[in-house]
Amino acid sequence: MLGKTQWVIPEGFIPAAGPFADDRALRSHEAACILNPNRETAHIQLRIFFSDRDPAGPFQISIEPERTMHLRFDELDDPESIPRETDYASVFESDVPVIVQHTRLDARLGSLSLLSTMAYGEDGK
Repeated sequence: MLGKTQWVIPEGFIPAAGPFADDRALRSHEAACILNPNRETAHIQLRIFFSDRDPAGPFQISIEPERTMHLRFDELDDPESIPRETDYASVFESDVPVIVQHTRLDARLGSLSLLSTMAYGEDGK
């Protein structure tokens, strides 16, 4: 099976929405691009860690077999929202191996800047 069952993105920061706040595609955001290349549904628990308060979550995420999801952190709301302009880190734990990539679109200055990197992955305990 391709992938890992635990993924960590230690660097998180959702920039201010910027001048494109009304356009979902161009609004500043961060996303976890998650691929489930396997033949089983992936059930993922996501926890968000902060420097100055208790973690948020767990958020419950399901990805069907052989599908991908671009999970936007600025659209998470159950059990709570992730605040903009706040440092955080994220930990994903899946019951089947998946692959996680991190992206950020920063539109604060009116021009667009895109960052992308692979998350750190390990197999579970």
